[in-house]
Amino acid sequence: MKYCRFHLNGSAHYGLVESAAGNTEDEITRLLLQPPQSSDGDVEGLPSRRMDRIPLAQAILLPPVEPSKIVCVGRNYREHAAELGHDVPQEPLLFFKPPSSLLPPGGTILRPKVSARTDYEGELGVVIARRCHQLNDSEDVRPYILGYTCVNDFTARDLQNKDGQWTRAKGFNTFCPVGPVVADGLDPWAGVQVETRVNGPGTSEVRQSGNTRDFIFPLDVVIRYISQIMTLEPGDLIATGTPKGVGPVVAGDVIEVSIEGIGQLRNSVADQVA
Repeated sequence: MKYCRFHLNGSAHYGLVESAAGNTEDEITRLLLQPPQSSDGDVEGLPSRRMDRIPLAQAILLPPVEPSKIVCVGRNYREHAAELGHDVPQEPLLFFKPPSSLLPPGGTILRPKVSARTDYEGELGVVIARRCHQLNDSEDVRPYILGYTCVNDFTARDLQNKDGQWTRAKGFNTFCPVGPVVADGLDPWAGVQVETRVNGPGTSEVRQSGNTRDFIFPLDVVIRYISQIMTLEPGDLIATGTPKGVGPVVAGDVIEVSIEGIGQLRNSVADQVA
């Protein structure tokens, strides 16, 4: 199952995404008549209606999530912690990004004037299916997962280092590109590959290539830990941490976060002018 959120006839809609037999290109095939986060995990059981098929690559996509909160896990790969000169955390290190930081696939990330260094951070995102609070150590977290998506935890690195906490550095508008779809069928415990490419003028370079097998804190540990602190609501988004290879980008660069089974999240970078 895959779904997206997109503009159609001036309104926002959720759509079922499928590949036709013999066609590798994803298409939006049906309008979902209820938000997927209202499905309690059974998106395929939602009421829907037929529509004229639209190739996903030609659709005007929106962020496929409408979370009440975006909970992020810092330093969840040992090599990423090392490249920033930080200790490996002894328990999950959490921070928030505001929903106002969401950006759709194809949207432009704006570098704020107050920052001299902005970095990409490609990550696997987890979308919550049902209300989740105080899970016990033996409880299976999979029924609480609606699906997975690509996230770019864009960061003003100089402000992060200056402030000593991460709210400003992580929270600017456009600093959370998400998409292009939400997909189930992935197994982060068995391993999902996460890659980030940066395309400057005449270049295309892989900057990050990591696997969720290398999480310091596996996904079940992360979800149970968060649930002991706060109630996760349907549609909430968890960004699970970034592999090594983070680095700066400037206006004119294009960032592509690719995750097998989901697709590619592509966003350009520009300087904020006002």
